Parts: sequence; C-alpha cells; structure tokens
Amino acid sequence: MEGEGRASRARSSGLPAGGAGGDCPGGAAPPGSSGSSALLPAEVLDLDEDEDDLEVFSKDASLMDMNSFSPMMPTSPLSMINQVKFEDEPDLKDLFITVDEPESHVTTIETFITYRIITKTSRGEFDSSEFEVRRRYQDFLWLKEKLEEAHPTLIIPELSSHKKQGPGLLSRMGQTVRSVALSMRGVKSRPEEFMEMNNFIEIFSHKINLIDKISQRIYKEERDYFDEMKEYGPIHILWSASEEELVDPLKGVASCLDKCCKATEKRMAGLSEALLPVVHEYVLYSEMLMGVMKRRDQIQAELDSKVEALTSKKADTDLLTEEIGKLEDKVECANNALKADWERWRQNMQNDIKSAFTDMAEENICYYEQCLATWESFLASQTDLHLEEASEDKF
Repeated sequence: MEGEGRASRARSSGLPAGGAGGDCPGGAAPPGSSGSSALLPAEVLDLDEDEDDLEVFSKDASLMDMNSFSPMMPTSPLSMINQVKFEDEPDLKDLFITVDEPESHVTTIETFITYRIITKTSRGEFDSSEFEVRRRYQDFLWLKEKLEEAHPTLIIPELSSHKKQGPGLLSRMGQTVRSVALSMRGVKSRPEEFMEMNNFIEIFSHKINLIDKISQRIYKEERDYFDEMKEYGPIHILWSASEEELVDPLKGVASCLDKCCKATEKRMAGLSEALLPVVHEYVLYSEMLMGVMKRRDQIQAELDSKVEALTSKKADTDLLTEEIGKLEDKVECANNALKADWERWRQNMQNDIKSAFTDMAEENICYYEQCLATWESFLASQTDLHLEEASEDKF
C-alpha cells in the first residue's frame, strides 16, 4: 500500500522536525542504548504483552499501533516493513526512516524482539547521512514518554501496551492524584476554540469507533462467505459426475463460483490492507487526542489555581507572580503547539479517510464488475447452447 494518501500519515506524529541529531528527547538515552536512538521518531510497531507475536500491517504510517486489531484479520510477521516518506512536502524530502527485520532474542532471563531502524538523511545537523541501530519495543515506549514530557500537546499516537515499562507505583499514584485534583478543580477559562476542538474529538471518537466495529464485523462476514463459497463450487463438480445431461451447466456454475471466490479473496485483501488499518489507526488517534486535551487542560487548570491563590492572597505573592508568569508562557506554548498540530492532523486525517474510502469503492466496483462479467458469460454460453439444441431439433 504505497499510495500518496498513505504517505501523509508520515507527518501525523507531530514530532518536531528540527531536533538535534544524535540526542534523545529529554537529554538522555534509554538504558542500554546509544544516543542515536533519537533517530526513531517514526514507526512504533506494537507487540502483545509477551512481545512474542507481531501484529503489524505493512503500510506507511507514523507511530502507529495495531495491537488491538481483531484476531480474525490477516497479519503477518513478514509484512512489517514500514517507511516514513515525506512525499507531499518538498522541503521535507530529506529524512527517510525504515523500521523492519524483527529479530527474536532468547536469554536465560527473558525473551524479547528487536527491530532494525535505518535512517537516511541529508540534514546537516546529523553526524552521518545514514544510521542503523536495533531497538526493543520498550525503547519505543521510552521515546514516546519522553516526547510527551517535552511536548505535552503535540499529537503523538497512543500505544495500548504500557505494562512492560512505565513509571513506578508511587509515581503513577502521584500523577493520578494530581490529575484528579486538577480535573475536579476544572478549567475556568478554556478558550472557545479548544471547546470546539474537544467537541469535535468526542463526536469523531464515537463515529470512528462505530465504523471500526462495523468494518471488522463486515470483514468477518466476508471471511465466512468466502469459506462457504470455497466449498460450494466442488459440490457442483461432484454433482456433474452423476448427471450426464447437466454436466456442462454444473461445471459452468462451478467455474463461475471459483472465479467469484478468487475475486472475493482479492476484495478481502483490499479491505484488510486499505480500509481496516486506516480506520483502526484513527480509533487510536481519537484516544490519544483525548489525552492531549486532558494534558492541555491540566496546564490551564494549574495556571487558574495559581491565579486564584494570588487573588485570595493565600501564599507568597512574589513567588506566585513568578510561577504565574512561567505558567502563562507554558499555556501559550501548549496552546500554540496544539493549534498548529491540530490543523495538520485534521488535514491528514481527511486525506487518509477519503483515500481509504475511495480505495474501498474502487475495490468494490472491480469486484462486482468481475462477478457480473463471470455470470453474464455463463448465461451467454447457456443461451448459445440452447439455440444450438433447438436448431438441431428443428432439422
């Protein structure tokens, strides 16, 4: 799936393009990895909780996770060659990142999988034009956490597996208590544009989740139909062996069923490659967007609380004034980053969804045209046969 519509998803990560070459976000590299791990702001390939099985769709994407795809959907460990190609913006055609070649490692302590990451670039801030490293899945999680810490309102897709690595219990409890306290306090002055943004996310999340569920159900029904059709044709062949007068029609029907079966299989492949991954990717995006809005509101709520404390003079006014100034800058930066990333994300989303639905429509047209032509050919052959038989009877 190499269409230009898919390439736009490469820009959906919301990652800053001008990061320093060789330095990881947050100024440090994860344990056991070199500084070149900063070259991974591209693809995240998710694993199950044991990191033993791959569930990856081969397509251009950005920091995407297909972990919760239905087991009925065809996936293959060999189909995980994913590339980031900035094709639509000429000024960004200088950074190509590929994640591929999963490799299993077995030690006396654990079993894990690493991925090869190749980065090719012409940017001057990098020490070399090409880098190649291998990283574990937890390194991708680490990178995502650092990116969210440094850029809390940039749109970086959520992952669904966080059990392998993350903050400790006390840290998580502290974050949870703080989040609950801020959410209970509420945001008193959320700008109207962010109110509209939040409403859009809620509606979008509901709709895309519904489409995802129905699409997967349709795929399952198509799979059941395909399995039944594979058995349908051979029955006609067996029947023809005991019906001399119906040999040609029965074999003709069997041939038509076989052709339609192959067309159905091709249609299912198109559905699983063109539509389902895109729809499910945006299900994950909807979850991630809610998290982004929550982080923005937390920054806003923290500022509101400081302003309230200053108004009521509950603390050192000089200290509060300084903190308020810093928080105002932080809120402004967070708002500007989100607004800029939001417009880019919406444009990419519209292009991706439109492209996916267009591909699906083309697949359907091709499928029905093939099936129609197959059955029309069969009917025409039977009509000619009847005319020949009638002519022979007449003479």
